[in-house]
Amino acid sequence: MATPMRVTGAWIQLLTDWLDQENLPAPELRTLLDSRSSADVVPIPLWQDMLAQAVALRPGRPAPGLAIGARIQPRHVGVLGYLLLTCRTLGEAMLAYQRYESLFYGQNLVEVHAEGDTMMLRWSGEDSTGELADTVAIASLVAFLRRQLDDPPAPLAVDFPFATPSAAACAAHEAFFGCPVRFAQPWTQVVFPVHLLTLPLPHSDPSMRSLLDRQASAMLLALPDSDSFDRALQQAMVRLMPEGKVTLPRLAATLHMSVRTLQRRLAERQLTWRALLDRTREQLGRHYLADPSLTLGDIALLLGFSEHSAFSRAWRQWTGSTPAVARRQLRGLQG
Repeated sequence: MATPMRVTGAWIQLLTDWLDQENLPAPELRTLLDSRSSADVVPIPLWQDMLAQAVALRPGRPAPGLAIGARIQPRHVGVLGYLLLTCRTLGEAMLAYQRYESLFYGQNLVEVHAEGDTMMLRWSGEDSTGELADTVAIASLVAFLRRQLDDPPAPLAVDFPFATPSAAACAAHEAFFGCPVRFAQPWTQVVFPVHLLTLPLPHSDPSMRSLLDRQASAMLLALPDSDSFDRALQQAMVRLMPEGKVTLPRLAATLHMSVRTLQRRLAERQLTWRALLDRTREQLGRHYLADPSLTLGDIALLLGFSEHSAFSRAWRQWTGSTPAVARRQLRGLQG
């Protein structure tokens, strides 16, 4: 049986930010929004209802979903948003999103399709999350890219499966996206030139730096008395772990040295590659388990495991316990 579609608790905070921007008290809606933490899941029908309540507070405004989606920040996508920022190019980010999309929607929804010199990010009209939710999702995607790329090209086209809205709403859509917007189409879709995939991402978001700082701090605990090489090694591992690509050759290439040189420098510190990786993962795992905003699935992903069960098996091997037990113990110490 397929997992019901949903969004994350972090995603619905888009509405809180929009309410703040619009200076809307909306006590009932805010109470509902505040009842969900970033680690919670929100069924699509509830998300649709929240959106409907929000836009009803600004009646007559054309295409209100665009303004909501424009508030996008990496934190609204949870750990997945930060992972996308670690990628070197937009193409890598697209692959990372496809790999981990189920953390966001509970299932795989988005298809990345290439035709000639164009690429499409799309999902079938049959899988539509609703007119408002689809509009917010596509507006967020485009706004997110605009923030990450220097002088990004406008989309070539945007499609929606719902009926053509008013003339004012059509104009608002085209002004926001900067391209033709078509309605009553078989897809929810945004079309870009394919060369966009090769554009480098700047990794300049302050939230990303904050997350990396937290990770690096935990790694410094795993490797005390660190020198400049240790710190470079730690930063490289931090970036590679979420991509699931922590291998000795990949780490050596990231540090611009040969595998043999890296092995020699590890041996000078009386470290083996496997012991270093396991110890670092365990130390980072303790750091993440103390953070209530991260689910066990998020932590597994951050540590470079393909699934939660692989992380649990490794944790039991390292500690003789389970991540869930360790989390309860760590929270007890904090209390």
